[in-house]
Amino acid sequence: MRVLILGGTVFLSKSVAQEYVSRGHDVTCLTRHADARVPAGARAVQADRVDGVSAYEQVRGPWDCVVDVASDPTFVREALSVVADGARHWTYVSSCSVYADQNQPGCVEDQSILAALADGEVSGPDNYGESKAACEAWCRDALDGRLLVVRPGLIVGAGDPSDRGGYWPARFVRDREPVLVPEARELFAQMIDVRDLATWIAASGEGALSATLNAVGNPQPLSSVLLEIRHATGHDGDVVVAPDQWLLDHGVVPWAGEGSLPLWIPLGGGFDGFSRRSNEAARRQGLALRPLAETIRDVRDFEESLGVERARRAGLSAAREHDLITELVKER
Repeated sequence: MRVLILGGTVFLSKSVAQEYVSRGHDVTCLTRHADARVPAGARAVQADRVDGVSAYEQVRGPWDCVVDVASDPTFVREALSVVADGARHWTYVSSCSVYADQNQPGCVEDQSILAALADGEVSGPDNYGESKAACEAWCRDALDGRLLVVRPGLIVGAGDPSDRGGYWPARFVRDREPVLVPEARELFAQMIDVRDLATWIAASGEGALSATLNAVGNPQPLSSVLLEIRHATGHDGDVVVAPDQWLLDHGVVPWAGEGSLPLWIPLGGGFDGFSRRSNEAARRQGLALRPLAETIRDVRDFEESLGVERARRAGLSAAREHDLITELVKER
């Protein structure tokens, strides 16, 4: 098959490109990077999507499969205007952030989604869900019957640019100093290995699957996930458990970003179903998930290869963690 990846140099899009290559397909990646950081075996076509419809002139097709992961509705609309007519099948990677209600566990694909970002509004982190909803709408209008909409949640693995999935393995490896963990009572974590997602996307493209599906891992208690990560890393130092409200009161950020405890989302904030979405429909369509322990080991190895002392986009610095633990122990 002739496959076009709109991207192909970062995390998921790169993993999808590599998966298609490994299956023997002819893969082209549209990338703005002059050094062509695409997987071995793929062809790079250099273009920048900020240049508008002209960016796609070299990749009009025909294509058996096209994969797009963009979150800017303008990028998606312009790509469709040039490439869609020459595509047998299109995969658009959306997000579970499109759902209007993130509070109910067991979210399935027919639940209401956010209103699409209005034309003319600038896409950004604060309207990510609305942007993805707009992208979905553009794809459905252009690709009726030829479209797979994939809605992932948290994707983890080597090359994760957010640093969320690697924080805990890196932290437990870093040293034997006490580790600050959330109380995590009744909290869940739900993650999917980027390799599993890429494998399923490629297989679905081969089969021209037309559907809208949550592509998420199995929900598991956060406390169990943290314990499994600790065991996988061989950490035998102390663990200091902090109540959710104490962490919030002391400025610790949930979920992601600088000064955060990744994967931790306290109850009562409107996100009680965020890590407990249903993956049943995707599993019926062939989504297979490797054991979490395997993903943890591989993420640990990746983090060690980068250096666990490095500055991160997500998590607590060693100094900040030490200060928080000192304060918590003092208060007790």
